Amino acid sequence: MKQLHILPAGELAILIELDSLAHVMGAQVLLRQRALPGVIEIIAAAKTVFVQCDSPSALRHVMEFLDTATVEDRLPPSGTIHRIKTRYDGADLTDAARLTGLSVEALVAWHSGQRWAAAFGGFAPGFMYLAPADHRIMMPRRDTPRTVVPAGSVAVGGEFSAVYPGPTPGGWQLLGRCADTIWNIRRDPAALIQPGDGVEFVPVRELIEVTRPKALAASAPSDTRIGTPTGFTVLAPGVHTTVQDLGRPGFAHLGVPSSGALDRAALRRANSLVGNDSHAAALEIVLSGLRLKASGSHVMAVAGTSPELRISGLDGIERVVPGNAPFLLHDGEILTICAGAHGFRSYLAVRGNIEVPAVLGSRATDVLSALGQPPLTAGAFLPVARRHDGVVGTAEIAAPPTAEVSELHYRLGPRDNWFTPQSLAAFEAQTWDIGPQSNRIGLRLTGTPLSRTPEAEGAELPSEGLAHGSLQVPPSGLPVLFLADHPVTGGYPVLGVVHGSDLDKAAQLAPGARVRFRRTEA
Repeated sequence: MKQLHILPAGELAILIELDSLAHVMGAQVLLRQRALPGVIEIIAAAKTVFVQCDSPSALRHVMEFLDTATVEDRLPPSGTIHRIKTRYDGADLTDAARLTGLSVEALVAWHSGQRWAAAFGGFAPGFMYLAPADHRIMMPRRDTPRTVVPAGSVAVGGEFSAVYPGPTPGGWQLLGRCADTIWNIRRDPAALIQPGDGVEFVPVRELIEVTRPKALAASAPSDTRIGTPTGFTVLAPGVHTTVQDLGRPGFAHLGVPSSGALDRAALRRANSLVGNDSHAAALEIVLSGLRLKASGSHVMAVAGTSPELRISGLDGIERVVPGNAPFLLHDGEILTICAGAHGFRSYLAVRGNIEVPAVLGSRATDVLSALGQPPLTAGAFLPVARRHDGVVGTAEIAAPPTAEVSELHYRLGPRDNWFTPQSLAAFEAQTWDIGPQSNRIGLRLTGTPLSRTPEAEGAELPSEGLAHGSLQVPPSGLPVLFLADHPVTGGYPVLGVVHGSDLDKAAQLAPGARVRFRRTEA
């Protein structure tokens, strides 16, 4: 393809650069229609298309396909046309008109008098970047972003327009509002507007407000055999405990991260120990403090780190059970997770499955997008589905203590050319500390800031797709290593991507831990 420039984005992904938004949409349509095997994510952005695969062979097939494929201009909408009734009474309408040199009436006429093309998703679940047919206006963003933009707000930023699907921060100019539900996890598809659709904004004087769906909440179903609930009551949630499985890949084009367990190997080990499928939901526990009271008797196991597991029996006697091995928690007994000698995250699996409601096919808690079960709180009940087949696993060797300085391997790209050779060398030469603001979204590194090249200094990078494990460098020069709940797109350069085999190790790095990075060519 003459228009394409392909950059590596880790072991299993590429970033395709194109020369126009029309070609971006054309490449996105081409890849989706071809449905190449092993492709997990296709994320279009302003100037790029990001492609994530599940294996090196699948990535090779994508590259071979791109060598001979032809991309067409596809900016005009090719999907469903949505006519969204809009009341133009936005808080920024007057200021936005002044910024463009138009009257309020002329700005509304421009916005509502054309068909917008849904180019790509990102920022938040269901948030779709709408490209105009009339490119007269480039709208400046607000100097100070709002901390919360109401759901249904119709806004313009740069060359794009959008409808905010839920209450989120935002710096676009608010022109009005609509009553349409843009994002609804109970609907199929959850996103009203899909890439390739068209949108027409229809001015109205009044809106018919529709009650928005409430978030799904877990309940305590009854075991029909005995008429009593089976599961666990949370007596204390610990430092931070969430429900996790292997995540919800395949929705990044709608702004939904894959999420899921940070230490996927530990989740699989815990599930294997209790006889579950590898994708069963378990609890991801940060450090200690979690206390659960059993309703019904359960086979359980904890893997990942080596916390101390204490069980308070009905007879008042306390016993200690080992980690990395199955154990039995009787009806009415209390399990307490105490701090271990090393490690940061552990995974508690129970034979059966933690039956909180699934969202887009997964029970994983996504802290960035607020999808799935919220982090545990005292008094919550976790229902468990009983299972009577499967083989309980044997005890496993506990993970070795974390090294004083952990080592993570990475590949350069896609935006390493934004940094000086001296900075790239310094990135590997120094030992980085994990900052206190690190979480499931990413590990914030503290150390000597990296410098951009003179050409890249002060430049802005249009948002583009991100791989799990990306090392993104904001203007501060201090990298962020993105983990499972990272945003699907980002507007800062990525100097490299950590190997997938090392991301489980990264999941166990607590604030204050030290890490070094080693470059590999493959």
